[in-house]
Amino acid sequence: MKRMKRNLLLAVVVTLLSAYCSSVAQEPVNTWSQNEGLRVMTEVQKKLAGLQYYAVFDWLTFGVHGKTIVLKGYASRPLLKEEAGRSITGIAGVASIDNQIEVLPLSPNDDRIRASAYNRIYTSSRLSRYNANQGSLARALGPGGRSAALMAGGITNDPPIGYHAIHIVVNKGHLMLFGVVSNEQDRVMAGLMANGTPGVFSLDNDIIAEHSNRAEQF
Repeated sequence: MKRMKRNLLLAVVVTLLSAYCSSVAQEPVNTWSQNEGLRVMTEVQKKLAGLQYYAVFDWLTFGVHGKTIVLKGYASRPLLKEEAGRSITGIAGVASIDNQIEVLPLSPNDDRIRASAYNRIYTSSRLSRYNANQGSLARALGPGGRSAALMAGGITNDPPIGYHAIHIVVNKGHLMLFGVVSNEQDRVMAGLMANGTPGVFSLDNDIIAEHSNRAEQF
C-alpha cells in the first residue's frame, strides 16, 4: 500500500511536469524554468495531500497555466475548497490561484449512496486492502461514530479518516470513482461493486490501474 501511494504521488508530479513543459514551450515569457516548475508542483502536491478535510468522499486535482495554479475536483464540504486554496497561498513562484473545485450539494440521498458504496467496495475481499481500516463504514468510524455522523447531518460531515486508494464522489446520484489500484481486475471489481449501489443513477469509473497508459491524477 505504501509503495502504491508513493507511485501515485510520483506519477502526479511526472504527469504534471510533462504538461508544464508543453506550457513552457507555448508560453516562454510567463512561466517557470523546468526545475522551478517541478519544485512548485511538488510543493502544491504535498500541501493538497496533507489537507485536514481531504477524505475518501473528495477528489482534488491541479494544473498549471503560466504561473497560476488551477485547482479542480470535487469537495463534499465547503471547508475543503477553502482549505485547499489557503494551503498553497504563499508558495514561492505562484502568481495566483484559480480555485475551480466544485463543492458538492448537501443531499441525504447522496450521503446514503456514499455510505453504501463505501461498504460495498471496502468490504469486498478483493478490495478491502485499499484502505487503512480494511472493513465496513461502521468499523471505519469507530465506536459510536455512525450515530455521531448521522446526528451531525450525514456521513459527509464525519467521513472515514485515513488513506483510501479509491475515492468515492457522489453528485446528485451520479457516482464517480477515482484513485489508483494495483491492477485492471481490481479496477473493474471496484466499478462492479459501486454500480450495484442502490440509488445510483450513473457511474464513471476513473480509477487508474498501476502501469496502465491512462493519465494519472491526484
